[in-house]
Amino acid sequence: MRLSEKYKKEILPKLKEKLGYKNNLEVPRLEKVVLNVGFGRSYKEKAFIDNIVDTLEKISGQKPVLTKAKKSISAFKIREGLIIGAAVTLRGQRMYDFIEKLINITFPRVRDFRGISDKHIDRLGNITIGFKENLAFPEVKVENVDLVHGLEICIATTANTREDGLELFKLLGFPFKKD
Repeated sequence: MRLSEKYKKEILPKLKEKLGYKNNLEVPRLEKVVLNVGFGRSYKEKAFIDNIVDTLEKISGQKPVLTKAKKSISAFKIREGLIIGAAVTLRGQRMYDFIEKLINITFPRVRDFRGISDKHIDRLGNITIGFKENLAFPEVKVENVDLVHGLEICIATTANTREDGLELFKLLGFPFKKD
C-alpha cells in the first residue's frame, strides 16, 4: 500500500483518536519536503555545482533551484546575489513517494545508522535530517560519483506541537532511536 493511501486509511483515524481531534483537517499531515545542499567553499567550482545539481535531480525527480546569497559577508568572501546552494521542494504525490523511499530504502543504506533522534523535531512538529554523504540514495551510483557531498532534508507538517509531529512521524514509520 502506498504511503498516501496508508495515511488516509490508517494513520489519519489513529491520529484523530489519539490526539483527540474532531475534524480530519485538524489532524497533522505532511505539507512539503525540502532537499537542500550548500556549496560551501566550492561555490566557484563549476564541476562541483553541476555534480550537486545532477545528484539532486536524480534523487528528487525535479530540477533544483539555485539559491543566492541574501547579503554580502566579507569574512566568507560572499557577495550578495552569489549562488551558494541548491534546493528542491517536493509536494503532493512526489513528496509521499520520496518519504516512502527515504524510510524503506535510504535509511537502511546509511552507514552506522541507529535511528533518528527525536531531538531533530522542532517545536512545530517539523523534522530536519542531515546526510553526510549522498551515497545512501539508490539513484546515486558509487561508480559514477566524482565528489561525495552531504544534503539536508526538511519535512514540514501542519502539526502545531512537537508531540503531534512526533506521533505523525512514528505512525508514518520513521525509525527513531530508543532512548
